[in-house]
Amino acid sequence: MSHEHHEVDLATMYSQETWDARYAESERIWSGNPNPRLVEHVADLAPGRALDIGCGEGADVVWLAQQGWQATGVDVSEVALLRAAAHAEDAGVEDKVAWERVDVLAGDELPGDMDLVSVQFFHPPVDRFAELTQRMGAAVRPGGHLLVVGHHPADLETGVRKPHGPDLLFTPDRVTAALPAEQWEVLAADEPTRDHPTDDGPVTVTDTVVLARRR
Repeated sequence: MSHEHHEVDLATMYSQETWDARYAESERIWSGNPNPRLVEHVADLAPGRALDIGCGEGADVVWLAQQGWQATGVDVSEVALLRAAAHAEDAGVEDKVAWERVDVLAGDELPGDMDLVSVQFFHPPVDRFAELTQRMGAAVRPGGHLLVVGHHPADLETGVRKPHGPDLLFTPDRVTAALPAEQWEVLAADEPTRDHPTDDGPVTVTDTVVLARRR
């Protein structure tokens, strides 16, 4: 879930109404390509059952299905999910995917017993970060993996994350602190950079990446 160059009311930024309206503004918001950190960290994992939280238009779910995963995408936006289903059908993987409208912040139940849970650029409120991270992690079966990717606070200096505000951006430490050591083995807690295209040319941005295996 990302809001670059798009002003969002923080009081309503997680609602279905906000995101349905956001997706309805154009035929496509995202590139249609899988998130690069997902590809980097999951490509070598044995396929199983995967859950993508905040799946948007479904590019990550489609990519997972193409790699042999049985993948479920959940999102708060019905508009996004309809678009995601069309993407899967166009890619010929509709029999390997499922879609559910889930409002994570409202406490909707997540599908469980997953070999992989991927959370790409979902930025919970600070006061609920640990709670929501643990609840999303609870969808991972023992031996499975949790991958959390977010925008790093260093990006405030680039000017491309203004709608988030400083509190919503997070470092790997915030994620790992929410994962009890007796339940999780942290395999990666990194801050890699990449080029991000803008109207004024590419900008170097920093990602927060945490990959953990449930014990």
